[in-house]
Amino acid sequence: MNAIQPSRPPLQPIQKRRVIPRPKRHLRQRSYQVMALESTAKIAVNLVVTAVAASALAQLLPYHSLQQEKLREISTEVKLMEAHVNGLQTEFSRNFDPQQTRSIMQQQGYRFDPSQRRVVVMNKDRQEDAQTQSSP
Repeated sequence: MNAIQPSRPPLQPIQKRRVIPRPKRHLRQRSYQVMALESTAKIAVNLVVTAVAASALAQLLPYHSLQQEKLREISTEVKLMEAHVNGLQTEFSRNFDPQQTRSIMQQQGYRFDPSQRRVVVMNKDRQEDAQTQSSP
C-alpha cells in the first residue's frame, strides 16, 4: 500500500475522436429562420405597443385640453377674488383705524364737523333750465 507510485501516468496513445461531419447549411438556415421569426415577433409586439400608446394619447388629449381650459377659468376667478379680498382688507383696516373715525362717520352718517362748511356744487346748465322754466 505504501508503494511508490509513478509521478506520471503511463503513456497511452491519444485516441483521436472521430469527427462526424454535420450538415452545416441546414443548421445555418434553421438559425436564420429562428432569428427572422424572433425579429418578426419583436416588430409585431412593438407595433402593438405603439398602437396602444397612440390610442391612449388620442383619448387623453381632449381630456387634457378640457382640464387646461378649466384651469384657466379657475385662475381667472382666483385673480378676481384676490382683487376683491384685497379691497375688503383695505376697507376693513380703514374702518378700524382710529385716525379715520371722523371721516368714516361723515361718509356713513352724513354728519359734518361744525368747523366745516358744506359745499354744494350745482351744474350751470341745470340752473339755466330751471330759470327758463320758472320765468314765464
